[in-house]
Amino acid sequence: MDEAWRYDPPDGPLIVVWVDRDLVVIDKPAGLLSVPGRGAHLADCAAARVEAQFGPVYPAHRLDMDTSGLLIFARRRKAEAALFAQFRERSVEKVYEARVEGHPADDAGIIDAALSLVPGAPRSCLDPAGKQAQTAWRLLSRDADGSALLALRPHTGRSHQLRLHLCSIGHPIRGDRLYAPPDVMAAAPRLLLHAAQITFAHPYSGARLELLAPRPFP
Repeated sequence: MDEAWRYDPPDGPLIVVWVDRDLVVIDKPAGLLSVPGRGAHLADCAAARVEAQFGPVYPAHRLDMDTSGLLIFARRRKAEAALFAQFRERSVEKVYEARVEGHPADDAGIIDAALSLVPGAPRSCLDPAGKQAQTAWRLLSRDADGSALLALRPHTGRSHQLRLHLCSIGHPIRGDRLYAPPDVMAAAPRLLLHAAQITFAHPYSGARLELLAPRPFP
């Protein structure tokens, strides 16, 4: 996180999608950090807001600050360990929705392109020698404004994977201030990327949970 960037998290109550003795799942707004950043002015985050309402919690994963959608917190250490194991084994199924620039020629595809972190910067880059990264995508609509709506299923969880993978096929996400060209960045007031669905095993009961959060942009 570049602390020179002005951090102005949105106000408003938590949108709680699921809560029980083991879990809290929220619909995080765009512009809010998942966990505290470096610096006192970056202490306001999803984890802090959830703790203020529900007591101690442990983040099971993270979303980029600019990405909205489903974010899971464990309320007990055993639940945290069980969730970490599922993410590590890639048994958690995630679906994102993104509005991208341009109309893909195909209706679906798989992007397989390795990524590496950029030293000293809050960014990643395409790197054939980097860590394997794979994203499946499916077209939801081609729209009259020159954009398309895609459903995305990341098979890996690399930093900024979806943003870079979509840039790599010539369809950057609208509103992406890190990777999109200036005109595409300016086409939306926020990153039009949303974690819309997550499916995983409940860490206590083992029951399969499928949670949904509606996309907050057209």
